[in-house]
Parts: sequence; structure tokens; C-alpha cells
Amino acid sequence: MPWPAPITLTGTHASLVPLTMQHADDLAEASAEGDLWKAWYTSVPRPDGVRAEIERRLSLQASGSMLPFTVLTPDGKAVGMTTYMNIDPVHKRVEIGSTWYRKAVQRTGLNTECKLMLLTHAFEDLECIAVEFRTHFMNRQSRTAIERLGAKLDGVLRSHQRTADGALRDTAVYSILPHEWPAVKNGLMFKLDAAR
Repeated sequence: MPWPAPITLTGTHASLVPLTMQHADDLAEASAEGDLWKAWYTSVPRPDGVRAEIERRLSLQASGSMLPFTVLTPDGKAVGMTTYMNIDPVHKRVEIGSTWYRKAVQRTGLNTECKLMLLTHAFEDLECIAVEFRTHFMNRQSRTAIERLGAKLDGVLRSHQRTADGALRDTAVYSILPHEWPAVKNGLMFKLDAAR
């Protein structure tokens, strides 16, 4: 059985369900809202590229390096994607990443709850020794959100990757460790209560 195994995580603001092609139309609509795919510092698929992105993520799942989720609102509408990625089953490490949400649900309790569900599963069920977050060094919105979670900056990987247009990308790497998880969890639950 793969580690981690596909699972559905359910909260009040959102559910995380295994990604399938059935979500493609909603996700294309979500990508188009606010032209999210145009941001140079992140990689949201173009509306017409959503199906290819789903196929890419499912291929990575088949190879054991990713567990992709669709983010659903309580009414069942797909509003984004997130993943466990760079999975290391030997050392029990995962990265939470390749996350994006339609503009209408950004900066709401939905993201807080999704992170709480993913981190709870990672630390309390999968017994991870670390959970990482990575983002483009210049993506201030993402870096601020990761820091608000309580993740610590491990460092910056300079000229780590190339963007779609071939430019070099610096990557900021953050992590949360098991002994930090109780405080991070309390902080997320406090933020979630305030969002209700």
C-alpha cells in the first residue's frame, strides 16, 4: 500500500478529496477567476491546461511522489488543488504544496482549515518527522501565509528551478517539526474559530 494512502479529509469550510478528472470543469472555472494563472511567481494551470495538470499530478501519484487533492466547498464545488508532494516514505517527510484556490475563497477560513486537516493527518496519523512548505522567494503572499501558520524558514535555495518562461527561481523552504505541531495546531484552531 502506498504511503500516504489516498484519503478524504472533511471539515466545516472544505473537504479534501482525491483528485480526479471529474473536477476538471470546476477547476478550469476556478483558474479563470481573477486570471490566477497569469501570476509569474506561482504555477496555477491555465483554464485550458487544467486537464493536463490533473494528468500530471495523477502520474506523480502513480510514481509515489505525490498525493493530490481537490479542494471542495461544502456544496461540493471544486475551488482549488493541493498536494502532499516530495513524499519520502522512508523518513516520513512530506511537503504540502502545489496549492492554489480560486480568488473568491482566498484569505478565508477555507485555507486555514485545509492546512489544519493536512497537518493533522501528517503529524497525527502519518507520524511525519517534518512537513515542508516551499514557495517562490518573491511570492510574498504565500510566504506570509506560510509564516502565519507557524512554519520556520529553513533557508533559500538560490537558482533552484526555472519558471515556465525559463527564468531562474529562488525557492524559500519552510518546515514544521513534531515538537512544534501542538503550538501550530492551537494557532490554526484559534484562527479557524475567529473565521466562523
